[in-house]
Amino acid sequence: METSLPSTLIDSFQRRVNYVRLSVTDRCDFRCVYCMAEEMTFAPKADVLSLEELYQVAHAFTQLGVTKIRLTGGEPLIRSNVMSLVERMGQLPGLEQLALTTNGSQLQRLSPALRNAGVKRVNISLDSLSARKFRQLTRHGNLDQVIAGIDAAVAAGFPGVKINAVILKGRNEDEAVDLVNFAVDRGVDIAFIEEMPLGLIDDHDRALTFCSSDELRSILAPHFQLMPQADPDGHSGPARYYVIPGSSTRVGFISPHSHNFCHLCNRVRVTAEGRLLLCLGDEHSVDLRAVLRAPDYSMEKLQRTIVEAMGIKPERHYFDNGQQPQILRFMNTTGG
Repeated sequence: METSLPSTLIDSFQRRVNYVRLSVTDRCDFRCVYCMAEEMTFAPKADVLSLEELYQVAHAFTQLGVTKIRLTGGEPLIRSNVMSLVERMGQLPGLEQLALTTNGSQLQRLSPALRNAGVKRVNISLDSLSARKFRQLTRHGNLDQVIAGIDAAVAAGFPGVKINAVILKGRNEDEAVDLVNFAVDRGVDIAFIEEMPLGLIDDHDRALTFCSSDELRSILAPHFQLMPQADPDGHSGPARYYVIPGSSTRVGFISPHSHNFCHLCNRVRVTAEGRLLLCLGDEHSVDLRAVLRAPDYSMEKLQRTIVEAMGIKPERHYFDNGQQPQILRFMNTTGG
């Protein structure tokens, strides 16, 4: 006789998993140098979860106590008819926070609709304020389009808007101060993220371009008074946040290399192809697509698969900035 399903997801290290990053596509209109190779092979469309399958996954997780879902990609907003999924997910019982990570290219057009559909927080990638450098880092991006998208997100009134910046030594560390000022001017948060060693990239040597959070703080220190913000409940996730007196902007540092935060991990990822990844820096996964497409599919079987998967969630990752990444999948495949 099968046991009843739990109301919360607990892994073998007694961490509660209440946050899912759900990738809706591995495709993107940019080719950021730390995320993809210039020439990419994407998953065949038949292998990518349908919008209905993505909704089923989201529904299963919320019934198991997940309160936050972040839609990711690739670039989630280029997925055909993605707003129909956002609107349905915004109505899920128990979902307290529907969030989005985007490159900003579609926000000028979609910000009001996203806000009306129930999206509460938007994270927008912005690594440079120089049009030339932005183009080099993204390979295809238009800086003016992204800035217009950020301004549209602010105007739409999302409860949370945050800029994410990956800083590469010798490429854009000289812009860290300007990026913080940009965030302060708009009253939004900014998080600096250490580059993660996912996928074989051909643009740069990660060991040489790595810029740690401590180095970035030393760059910012002469320009801003950064006051540590207490986060006793770990609600800020992996970021360590600082406040700037007299400003509503928080400056965060996400440090998977220099300050491991795995003991606080409350999240899992689902790739666009339906792989449930239990850790960003680990290949342990469970095939949810096989469950969704089985002739005997049921919501209960999907939920039981998710519950059982918590048993293989590892205690931590072991990122190494050497030449050979341990994780060969790119960030766009993982779900950014």
